[in-house]
Amino acid sequence: MTELLRQEPHVISAGLGVLADAARQQAARVTEVDWKPPMPGTEDDLVTVLGDARRTAANALAVERMLAVRAHLVDLLPAREALGLADGEFLHAGPPVSWERASGPLRGALMGAAVFEGLADDPEAAADLAARGGFTLAPCHSRGAVGPMAGVVSPSMWMFVLADPVTGRRSYCSLNEGLGKVLRYGAYSPEVISRLRWMSAVLGPLLQDAVRRRGPVDVTAILAQMVQMGDEAHNRNRSGTLMLLRDLLPSAVAAASFPASEIARAATFIGGNDHFFLNLAMPACKLALDAARDIPGATMVVAMARNGTDFGVQVSGTGDQWFTAPALTPEGLFLGSYGPQDANPDIGDSAITETAGLGGFAMAAAPAIAALVGGTAADALAATRRMYEITLAEHPLFGVPALEFRGTPAGIDVTLVARTSILPQINTGMAGRVAGTGQVGAGLVTPPAQIFPAALRALARAARA
Repeated sequence: MTELLRQEPHVISAGLGVLADAARQQAARVTEVDWKPPMPGTEDDLVTVLGDARRTAANALAVERMLAVRAHLVDLLPAREALGLADGEFLHAGPPVSWERASGPLRGALMGAAVFEGLADDPEAAADLAARGGFTLAPCHSRGAVGPMAGVVSPSMWMFVLADPVTGRRSYCSLNEGLGKVLRYGAYSPEVISRLRWMSAVLGPLLQDAVRRRGPVDVTAILAQMVQMGDEAHNRNRSGTLMLLRDLLPSAVAAASFPASEIARAATFIGGNDHFFLNLAMPACKLALDAARDIPGATMVVAMARNGTDFGVQVSGTGDQWFTAPALTPEGLFLGSYGPQDANPDIGDSAITETAGLGGFAMAAAPAIAALVGGTAADALAATRRMYEITLAEHPLFGVPALEFRGTPAGIDVTLVARTSILPQINTGMAGRVAGTGQVGAGLVTPPAQIFPAALRALARAARA
């Protein structure tokens, strides 16, 4: 007993750093625990949901279904055919929103899409048509699709068609235009419309022919390789884009119905657009998460999406209900002379990558992304480690080299977010606040905290029913 009393005091401090500092000043050995109380007002709902007898098995099933999905690129089709879109119907990113509440970049993308479709002669006429109720709007997620940034899809745009070979379930995404002044960032200049028309007339049909000649492309396998090659599949897709080009170019060259000049232009366009594969990563993640939907008692998030006005999440155990709050504005680095005053609040369906364990959750695998969003390699590593605290699983296919090939954190759990107050980390591009601007920067953002207590409350009501 005497020897024990003579040992150096060991203090474990949870919460206030001032207590740890005081103990150190008294020569004590201190271990600090990063602990926070649950989110305010969630205590009773947490007790109810954590006590739900269905929860453990339901979450295990949700994780099993998510991890079992293998996404294959099987076709390309116009949205009119793939999604049943009619003239005047537009899909957009994020939860439902009206023209009156639409953000600048979403309005800009809708105006440009209307000109592209021939519904208006110019963007101003398109805006007037929209204000008079001439557009029908719906979220991409409501049609099994996802869209980056504004996420606008119109009937003539070509869509990637992904399928799970076991279940036959499908998901969709438009083709990626590149960076800068592009429709998805709200730009609608003549060069934007001209590019969209070429993509519709040439690029989509050419890639359709290549995929049909070659056969399905295993997108999930490419994602697994990307994570080990420095990509996180949200803001860094360089290796994924080049692997896709490797898989499709031989079949494209073999297509006698397309002139060599157009094949060369398509190859140059894809090879020069590091983000081209993003529009395959996103529907691959949606396909996996859609498999985990509609499981009573499951607390796993199956969608995170933003429309530039609202940020919304959907949860497996609460069906198609959206839990929303005002979207936050990303913090990061800006292009040229743009600054924080130019940035629109968070926008896009691309946070589906984080929801599946990629993007901001896989930043440890892509340290180069830290420079893009204004951080360091150490920050990227810390971000991934922190996300393990709020997830149900580690994705066995997405091994992170810097973490001894530990799988990325996947399957956000509403109860863990509420208990730890740790919010999901998202890395993202930034669109200009004013319609027509385009991209102004890139940075980091989180969901607004209040959506998780709202989702937890709905889960608690379902548990009590």
